Amino acid sequence: MKFLDQAKIYVKSGDGGDGVTAFRREKYIEFGGPDGGNGGRGGDIIMEAVSNLNTLIDFRYTQHFRAKKGSNGSGSDKTGADAPPVIIKMPVGTQIFDNDKETLLADLDAPGKRFIICRGGDGGYGNAHYKSSTNRAPRRSDKGWPGEERWVWLRLKLIADAGLVGLPNAGKSTFLSVASSAKPKIADYPFTTLHPQLGMVRISSTEEFVLADIPGLIEGAHEGTGLGDRFLGHVERCSILLHLIDITSEDIVKSWQTIRQELKAYAGNLADKTEVIGLNKIDLLTSEEVLERQKLLEKASNNKVFLLSGATHQGVSEILRYLQDHITKHKQNTEA
Repeated sequence: MKFLDQAKIYVKSGDGGDGVTAFRREKYIEFGGPDGGNGGRGGDIIMEAVSNLNTLIDFRYTQHFRAKKGSNGSGSDKTGADAPPVIIKMPVGTQIFDNDKETLLADLDAPGKRFIICRGGDGGYGNAHYKSSTNRAPRRSDKGWPGEERWVWLRLKLIADAGLVGLPNAGKSTFLSVASSAKPKIADYPFTTLHPQLGMVRISSTEEFVLADIPGLIEGAHEGTGLGDRFLGHVERCSILLHLIDITSEDIVKSWQTIRQELKAYAGNLADKTEVIGLNKIDLLTSEEVLERQKLLEKASNNKVFLLSGATHQGVSEILRYLQDHITKHKQNTEA
């Protein structure tokens, strides 16, 4: 299935049903009276987050959603039936923006969460509603109220506990395939990952977390270079970022600084998130070279640097345990 994380759709709720003008005519009742019923309510447009979807691709082919009009009232003081709502299902993590792309209307960040984007119009009153002691035979009835309509933008931000960032060919896809059951595309050329990937990492029978891999960033990504930084939104919800660096790069400090600069230039406060640095592909260098580069990067970043190899699985379990401990602590603090 093709991955799509942004879509524009048109939604319109149903109009209210019309009220009617009617009078009773019964054989043995000398004087009849008004008995026109009210119209039914138009259908709502409801957005609902469901857990079995992970892309907005369906909205590329279906972009217009309209609810039905409420039924009209009828004689004998019968109210028209309300129209059923139209429920639009979308992935967990979808944000709904107004047509200006800036005003956030709703954030469907949990399964089952709902938001009424357009309310159906109320039904019009029948003439029975207007009878009174001074107006015994009203002939007034109202049209139903119109429903609401609007264009909205949908943006998907994947729900993950940890995010993978790094330059192209840093080994992120290989790491994801080793750490989880995900099967991302792996090749020896840049930008093999063209859209975000999710993987479930199981540490033990009671410990697991979701890891997100996004396409590689390059210098100038915030200005649109390469694939740009639009996919960084998918790691905004993560509590921790794993920054993988190819240890065979000519300048590992510059590689680290490049990604840090792109995180700072992004508007989602990603640079403030906890960062774990991992030097990947250590199986390609000697032990002396690995230790030398580890110390160099630790000095530049003032942070602990993990050593690992996605190809040989060396050091993978250690860094996954570190991520799990941080995520568990973060969840406990959030719940508290």
